[in-house]
Amino acid sequence: MVERNSEGRESARGVLAGELLRLREASGRSLAKLAGETNYDRTYLNRLETGERLSKLPVMEALDKVYGTGELLVGLWKLARLDAFKDKYRLFMRYEAKATSMQKYEIVVPGLLQTEDYARVVLSSAPAPISPQELEESIAARLGRQELLNGSPAPSVRIILDESALRRPASDRKIWHDQLRRIADAADAPHLTIQVLPFAAGVHGLMGGALSLLWMGDGSSVAYLEGNKSGELFEEPGQVERYRLAYDRLRDLALAPPDSAAFIKQLVEDSKP
Repeated sequence: MVERNSEGRESARGVLAGELLRLREASGRSLAKLAGETNYDRTYLNRLETGERLSKLPVMEALDKVYGTGELLVGLWKLARLDAFKDKYRLFMRYEAKATSMQKYEIVVPGLLQTEDYARVVLSSAPAPISPQELEESIAARLGRQELLNGSPAPSVRIILDESALRRPASDRKIWHDQLRRIADAADAPHLTIQVLPFAAGVHGLMGGALSLLWMGDGSSVAYLEGNKSGELFEEPGQVERYRLAYDRLRDLALAPPDSAAFIKQLVEDSKP
């Protein structure tokens, strides 16, 4: 049966699965042969062809190479992973994927900076029960978003991290240490600036939620305000400007980038297993 999305249209995930099956059959390969060429388990590859699993980017890159399809499967995968997100967030992600500049305020470690192990801890701690398969799908979708940081050219990104995001560790000390090190490494990237908003900054206008401001190449911009259980996308210029000013005030309260980097690196040292 062809998988369809909530609007009744054939899903990108269904298209990807169908293309994977078509390419293998057209090439005359068995699943066993394909498994040998890619070093991925044949059962796993079969589940990709039936749409039961959504892979990670390296799998699609390997299959594009085997089939000589350029970046066809990678492109379909980028569309398919959007199916894992709710409608409003999916629209935000479409803007995010083409943004040339981003400014974010986060009260938790943002998905763009999460390690796979930390993402697994966070996603498995959700109040609603989640099956192992759903968990792996969510992890793949979350990590897939990080590819936008590796674009050419990569977008300019500034993230203000609330100190609380850096003070709430995972129960596994190594996982938390690796996560803090990932944030510290990201702060050294030329296109990424991280600032820490210390507890000492006190009460501010964006408490209780996360904010993303995105600018496109044509000069347009959007704001996305996210709470614990909901998110709101703002496209009207006046509303976006209001949140931009709130962000600017918050940036003035945050530690300077060099001081923020030193703060995070000290946390990395303190968290060593």
